[in-house]
Amino acid sequence: MPSPSEPSATPEPTAPSEHKVRTLDPRSLRGLAHPLRMRLFRALRESGPATASQLAGRLDESSGATSYHLRQLAAYGFVEDAPEHGKGRERWWRATSQGIRLEPDRLNLADPVQRGAVDVLMHEVADNHTEELSTWLGTRHEWPTAWQEAYDLSDYSYRLTPAQAMELRERAGELLESFRAYEAQNADAEDAAPYRVHLHGFPRKTSPSHPDSTEAQS
Repeated sequence: MPSPSEPSATPEPTAPSEHKVRTLDPRSLRGLAHPLRMRLFRALRESGPATASQLAGRLDESSGATSYHLRQLAAYGFVEDAPEHGKGRERWWRATSQGIRLEPDRLNLADPVQRGAVDVLMHEVADNHTEELSTWLGTRHEWPTAWQEAYDLSDYSYRLTPAQAMELRERAGELLESFRAYEAQNADAEDAAPYRVHLHGFPRKTSPSHPDSTEAQS
């Protein structure tokens, strides 16, 4: 499998488009932690403004369900009206941010309600990641050769402390965010395409007969 490689140069700061990320608190967490609401929010973030009917067709849901949950998302500030797209009585919606951030230290995870909401949210994110990766694997032959060679499917194991794991996550995040500077200059590039990166990191128990390796597993 291809292993990650360092970029040949750090992207120049070419005024990347604003990428607003919302940090969840107990109230907003409860408002978002529903599978259909998360799918609606994700669809609006990725594909832009749409109506409840358009989203219903895209997600194979009833327009009544999408309309209700869009209003709930609006009540919690995740979506808002996009009147510049509307015609007549059509109601268009857009996302108010491009992502969410969950910081457990802002939550009371001893509260079963909050803990349950976190579980719903995290499992929905994991399911979405699995679906996206499966879609790529099933359709990769449809892409040009350059894109078929530009994917990554690697995993790594280390023995770290929690503080070191946090450092790894933060440094990886800084590198990934630096590539957002390419978005403006690639807006009209014919060979550019939306590129998804999933970053998973978690501790696990290891069998004594299979100790963790400190080397990359590709």
